Amino acid sequence: MNVNKDKLVPLALGVLALAGVSLFVRDAYSSSLVTWMAIAALTATSLRFVSLIGELNFATAAFYGIGAYGAGTALTLFELPFVVALLAGGAAALVASAVFGYITLKTKGPYFLLIGFAFTEVMRILYTRSDWLGGNSGMVGIFAPSFFGAYFSTFAVLLCGLFIVLLYLVERSDLGKVFTAIRDNDNVVLSVGIDVHLVKVACFCIGSFAAGIAGALHGFANNVISPGDFGFLLSTFALAYMKVGGEDSPYGPITGAVLLVGLASLSTRLGGGEHVFYGAAIVLAVLLMPKGIVGLVSRLLPAGKGRAPAAEGKAHG
Repeated sequence: MNVNKDKLVPLALGVLALAGVSLFVRDAYSSSLVTWMAIAALTATSLRFVSLIGELNFATAAFYGIGAYGAGTALTLFELPFVVALLAGGAAALVASAVFGYITLKTKGPYFLLIGFAFTEVMRILYTRSDWLGGNSGMVGIFAPSFFGAYFSTFAVLLCGLFIVLLYLVERSDLGKVFTAIRDNDNVVLSVGIDVHLVKVACFCIGSFAAGIAGALHGFANNVISPGDFGFLLSTFALAYMKVGGEDSPYGPITGAVLLVGLASLSTRLGGGEHVFYGAAIVLAVLLMPKGIVGLVSRLLPAGKGRAPAAEGKAHG
């Protein structure tokens, strides 16, 4: 595995730094904000991971929701332990994505995007009509163990950080190189005897599992989930985090998530104005910072420090 330690070490240190900050955050609002930043960062990173095969996964919200409902069902209906319920949410998203991906990844580009959008809406409607999932009223009583207390945000940051690092390690592995080769030219990969379709499904499943874990954390952070939480806007938000931060770098989704979630929390007083905020952020990022904030910073760094990230970005994103 060819791991770039110049990126892995700062990535891990950044996660630990945010976790350290959360230890000293005592008021409920700030603690909750840190938790949502971590969840948003993992969701956006899962979206970026699937983009390694050249596809924009607009079904991210669907698998995020499946993870949330899977964990909630495991905890409240089957009364499974917290850790088992959390992993059950990710597993539910993994299984669903394997079926969905196997069927739909034979399509490409806008067709795959539209299918993902439609699937997200279908799942949202199913939640509203499933009485055992709470219907429109949602599912309640999704509580993390009481021993976490005020430190649930620290747990969320560490768990999300762990999965972000794992996704980066997969990206840098030989399997990750196959993913990016498929994005660049799948016919070349096919010519050497690799089953392109199954490899794409594998990438899709890994990314969706991470999205499912993020969704499970959503349920435990909010204690209640409802169908409206998992509409297509959630995928739009994840896209905003990735584009604004920069999709060529593993730092990009994290940077975008922390910045936009923080700024959006200030705009909630506008009553829905945060939706306009995210849309404007995507437009401005594409027009003014096509490589995102991380790409802009890389260009502004001294030549000796800026060339390596830029070169790697071209190779991997």
